[in-house]
Amino acid sequence: MALEVERAQSAPAEKPRREDVEGRALSARIRKTLPGAGHDFVLDAEFSAAPGIAILFGPSGAGKTTLLNCLAGLNTPDTGRVAVSGHVWFDSSTRQNVPVSERHIGYVFQDLALFPHLSVKENVEYGLSRVGARERAERSGSILDSFRVAHLRDRRPSQISGGERQRVALARTLVTDPCLLLLDEPLVALDAQTKGKIVDDLRLWNQSHRIPILYVTHSREEVFALGERVLVLDEGKIIAQGTPHQVMRAPRHETVAQLAGFENIFTATVHAAHEDRGTMTCQLTGSSVQLETPLVRAEVGSVIRVAISAGDILLAAESPVGLSARNVIPGKVVSLTQRDVMVAAEVNCGVRMEVHLTLAARDSLHLDPGRSVWLIIKTHSCHLMAV
Repeated sequence: MALEVERAQSAPAEKPRREDVEGRALSARIRKTLPGAGHDFVLDAEFSAAPGIAILFGPSGAGKTTLLNCLAGLNTPDTGRVAVSGHVWFDSSTRQNVPVSERHIGYVFQDLALFPHLSVKENVEYGLSRVGARERAERSGSILDSFRVAHLRDRRPSQISGGERQRVALARTLVTDPCLLLLDEPLVALDAQTKGKIVDDLRLWNQSHRIPILYVTHSREEVFALGERVLVLDEGKIIAQGTPHQVMRAPRHETVAQLAGFENIFTATVHAAHEDRGTMTCQLTGSSVQLETPLVRAEVGSVIRVAISAGDILLAAESPVGLSARNVIPGKVVSLTQRDVMVAAEVNCGVRMEVHLTLAARDSLHLDPGRSVWLIIKTHSCHLMAV
């Protein structure tokens, strides 16, 4: 299946005109129902993607691959519309559905589907069979140089490293000058340094081609390292989108907070609003702990959720004074767990909170289970979400 798809996507096509290259953008509105055991899965997503790398982020089973397949034409949406730069590929209202081979999309899977019996150069030139020999050599040579594998042109996939195979797969897809690139976790098996170098080369290539690139991942580290924009998909719906910082550092949805790795998520009741200073007081359910949080549109008495990153909490061995932080909460250390060069402290302050600190901080504070401490939390480290 992957091999057949790769062949279709690498099918020869005319080189796009310059005016078609500049300013390309993807717009999509897709609804697709997939029957399942117990209940059907419904993909219902609407978004746009400008030229550049957009991360499609979400847990396994969120619908990320289904969305890519609908964009590529491998799955037919039940309803919706897909277009790149105004060129419509799918529109249920007019029954328009452009075949996969005519969409001119690049699609790279986890299974790279390189032809094992062909050399690197022959793999890259596979989609250029209808191009003249001179142009074929020029284009393959240029893309092999761009992805730093020209010296491997005569080797077969089994004779090169995993990172080099990833580069060849990208070169083979991009040599046809697609107008949209879909990447379904193709770099998942690589170390961070190798992955970063490949993405840097991909960005450099895209400076002159300016196409939208959708990169699927469920790794939050990749969201910050690779993407210019992130779309969070959960249970078939896009629940958040924006820059990685906007979406991941200040979540407005509990699923996003969980995906972003917020260790502390609590239910709370709005106790008081302080409009004059732009804050409010929230009491954590099942405890006497009150937190000053940013002011949001929530009535006194309403129930909300509060997310706090373990890395945003400070610990003090003595009751601190003269701080700008509004939340100083006494507690006791329950446990200390070393994780490489970081320590995760569990502190009971009426609720259990996880706090991350360095080995040096643990030692200088003389922390042990049972030790009294004070948690220090800034107002804007408390992120509020609807229940």
